Amino acid sequence: MAKKIALVGLTLLTGLVSSRLDAQNLNGTRNFVTTAVPFLRISPDARAGAMGDVGIAVSPDPNAQYWNIGKVPFSEKNYGVSMTYTPWLKDLVPDIFLAYLSGYAKFGEKQDKAISASMRYFSLGNINYTDGLGNPIGTGLPREYAFDAGYSQKLSEFLSTGVSLRYIHSAIASGVSYIPGGGDYRPGNAFAADIGVYYAKKKEVTDDKNHTFSFGAVASNIGSKISYNSSRKDFIPMNLGVGVAYTSQWDAYNKITFAVDLNKLLVPVLDYKGADTQVTVVNGIFNSFKTGDQLKQIDASIGAEYWYQNTIAFRAGYFYEDKSNGDRQYITCGLGVKYNIFALNASYLVPQGSGTSRNPLSNTLRFSLIFEFDKIEGTGGSSADDTPAPAPGK
Repeated sequence: MAKKIALVGLTLLTGLVSSRLDAQNLNGTRNFVTTAVPFLRISPDARAGAMGDVGIAVSPDPNAQYWNIGKVPFSEKNYGVSMTYTPWLKDLVPDIFLAYLSGYAKFGEKQDKAISASMRYFSLGNINYTDGLGNPIGTGLPREYAFDAGYSQKLSEFLSTGVSLRYIHSAIASGVSYIPGGGDYRPGNAFAADIGVYYAKKKEVTDDKNHTFSFGAVASNIGSKISYNSSRKDFIPMNLGVGVAYTSQWDAYNKITFAVDLNKLLVPVLDYKGADTQVTVVNGIFNSFKTGDQLKQIDASIGAEYWYQNTIAFRAGYFYEDKSNGDRQYITCGLGVKYNIFALNASYLVPQGSGTSRNPLSNTLRFSLIFEFDKIEGTGGSSADDTPAPAPGK
């Protein structure tokens, strides 16, 4: 219980008091960027989680709603649903988790349009709150959640785009009306949008051999600030990401994908007075390219995926973040199994680092259950038996 109270205290310090700590690299350059509702940047997808959190340009599945809304029209099936469960800080406490549910449906004469939606729910478990002297100040169930709805469509045979709207609710001190040192408290609410584009072109060599190059770009969580009290507002994790992927189908049985993603938060580095919180969202985005060392603010993800007979997949990846920008660096791996309309993905984050540099998902297994199909009973259309094989990398 003491560990959990400490965890919630750290969360409140980050979200409410604004985290005015400034990380410095060896040259004294400040790069550390903090935001409220950081759960919006936790990967809710076991497939991408096994590939170093690569997901912007790899072949689409129902989790494209999170990675790149523009990918959805390129899904091989007409309908898809995904459910993911992610334990959080498993080494410390048993009841903190992130749950994610997403789905899509394609429509139009050429099935070139799609609607999609998702819900993510982050629970901090049951908490008994205390003040700095250990006196009880209330109990509650801290939680955060976000609802998405999106629309996307193909612009050509190789290009698609999409937009997603999001509502965010954050009650990180549910059950408490006043936080010592934090002033009056209220749950935070915000609205945001994602805009994504996706390009994928396949080069056929023979009936069983082909190569696919894909590119994706997405601006995510572009929206309002969030406030937990009457005295300040904080940025949400607005982000710009780009990714590329290359898939080689060797023959009818083997294919492999290599992918790279680069991500940068569109939030300015804090100055010593926290002045970034006083600027507008638009100015904050522009200022994010003016403050700190820009190259060191970019996170890199590298991943690979191998499929045998479109039935079993082996995945691995690596995530890198500069020491002056958080110092998260970790290796991931995982497996995928697919049969007919059903797929199960699992990922594991290899324990690395210690203290603040240790990833909260270290030594944790994540699972995603996916269903994709072409026909809903009674709606007509093609059946699963006469659909093409899954796209490379999927």
